[in-house]
Amino acid sequence: MSFMTPTIVVASNNKGKLAEIKASAEAAGLDYSFRAIYDLLPDWESPIEDGDSFEANATIKARAGFEALGLPTLADDSGLVVDALAGRPGVHSSSFAGVEGDDVRNNKKLLEELRGIPADQRGAAFLCTLVLVGLDSLLPSAPDYLIAKGACKGSIGFECVGDKGFGYDPLFLPTATPGLTIAQLDMQTKNAISHRGSALEELMNQLKHL
Repeated sequence: MSFMTPTIVVASNNKGKLAEIKASAEAAGLDYSFRAIYDLLPDWESPIEDGDSFEANATIKARAGFEALGLPTLADDSGLVVDALAGRPGVHSSSFAGVEGDDVRNNKKLLEELRGIPADQRGAAFLCTLVLVGLDSLLPSAPDYLIAKGACKGSIGFECVGDKGFGYDPLFLPTATPGLTIAQLDMQTKNAISHRGSALEELMNQLKHL
C-alpha cells in the first residue's frame, strides 16, 4: 500500500470490526487505509457516549477522534430495538440490565419484559449507524460529515439458542433466516445480513461517488 493512500481512523479497538470495514472498502474498490485509533494514539480515551440516539453516540466518538488526530474518523453505534418495548433497549442495549456488557443478564431481562407477548408481536431489529467526520480535511470537495445506516430485521425468540454469537444474538431471529437465531449462523451468513454490513455498504457507496 502506498504511503500516499489516504488514511481514515476507526474509533474502535475491535479487530473484527476493522477487518469488516477493510473488506467492505476493498469490495467497493476504494483505496483508503483504515487504521484503528489505538494504533495511532495508544493512550486515547474513548469519550462518554451519552447521546440519545445511535447517530449521536457515533458522532461523539467520531468527532473526538478527529479532534485528537486531525484525521478523518469513522465511528459506529448499534443496538437492538424491540417493537413491543417502544424501541428499547436501543442506545442502552449493552447495559440494559444495569451492568455494561453482561450478555446473560441483558438477555434474561429482555425475556422477562417480553413475557406473555406472542410471537407475532415480538418484532425487533438490530440497527447500526456509521458516522464519518472530517473527510474534507483530505478531500476539500467532500462533506465534513457522512452518515450511513443499516438494519437487520427480525423478531425475539422465547429462549436463547445457539453459541456462535454474543449479546442478543441467541434470542434474535432474523427475517432472512427463518427459524434460526443469529447465534446459529456461520460468520459468512451473519455478515451477509448484518446491520453493520448494510451500513458499511451504504457508506462505501457514498465514498465511491464523492
